Amino acid sequence: MRYVPYNKNLKEFSRELRSHSTLSEVLLWQKLRASQFRGYAFNRQKPLGDFIVDFYCRKLKLVIEIDGDSHFYAESVVEDQRRQLILEKMGLCFLRFLDSEVKKSMPFVLQEIGAFMDDWEVKNGGSRTDF
Repeated sequence: MRYVPYNKNLKEFSRELRSHSTLSEVLLWQKLRASQFRGYAFNRQKPLGDFIVDFYCRKLKLVIEIDGDSHFYAESVVEDQRRQLILEKMGLCFLRFLDSEVKKSMPFVLQEIGAFMDDWEVKNGGSRTDF
């Protein structure tokens, strides 16, 4: 799918989430914002379909989710899997990181994101300069 539907009803809620970001979201956003990580543009708290994802890069069709304590309850795990499956059927890819990984191991997180970008560039025959 080339176009990911946008639910206008989630616009205000996504703005509210951006203004109440977790520490790990703020830390990762400092690395991703303004296309400063390898030239790829990311959005945060982006409505996609009927969901809001933590970070989204349209060029890469990449969703990055940060899972904190609330994601470890059985019902949350099931809901996260359901939500991810729906978005993957729209052609999106996912990277998930633990809240603690972002806070304590930012180089690892950035290395994983960079590895995804490297793979994407090889598969798509392009580079970050051909936007």
